[in-house]
Amino acid sequence: MNTTLAGFPTLHIESWVDPVVDEVGHDPRSAYVETYWLPVLGPSTTWLLRRIASHLDESPGGVELETEELARGLGLGERFGPNAPFARTVKRCVDFEMAEWRSESLAVRRHLPPLARRHLRRLPESLQARHELEIELAPRKAPDRLRIHGRRLALSLLEYGEDRAAAEQQLIRLAFHPALAGECAAWAALEHARRRTAAAEAMACGGRSAAASAPTRVQAVTRVQTGAPAAAMPPPAGPPTI
Repeated sequence: MNTTLAGFPTLHIESWVDPVVDEVGHDPRSAYVETYWLPVLGPSTTWLLRRIASHLDESPGGVELETEELARGLGLGERFGPNAPFARTVKRCVDFEMAEWRSESLAVRRHLPPLARRHLRRLPESLQARHELEIELAPRKAPDRLRIHGRRLALSLLEYGEDRAAAEQQLIRLAFHPALAGECAAWAALEHARRRTAAAEAMACGGRSAAASAPTRVQAVTRVQTGAPAAAMPPPAGPPTI
């Protein structure tokens, strides 16, 4: 089992599927994680989870990442020994149970759980009070109409060129609860990517069909030169029989 990254130029990432945490947890790019998990995990670990979440959105079945490129993209240098910054960041993900090694793959959570009490004690008192108030005011289950409305708004923002984080912040400014705003923005990002993929596949299929059915230039010129009709016309119908 690889736990140091030494000698591994690529890192295979897969989704850590946890039905309970995936239902109640928070996207690594959400305002909740940025506000409450960041002081616990640290910036490099939080950013690694955010970056991996984006890759898994595009490739839910797993993705192979260049270790050096990933580390340098996060500002964690180029060393890959057991005490290198990137290796310590990955180890921190594992220590906090945000990831786990599975053979030669690293399974990473796509949703982070709500903070446990032991983690809350590590926050400044102001954030502890804010977190407690937010939990008290959080809707236990948002009405379906509100959730549908939030999803449609977030999807519209993405279609107009906004990114996921901007859509989430806009919903918060429109008085959506941060947890619901994050959920709606996450759904909209997946739906937006699905629609773009479907549109590209439909365009590719349409282009192939048109090319297959259209006569070639050589066929068209040959018909003109020989006077051959483009297609046989059916004989005229006779008078109706009474």
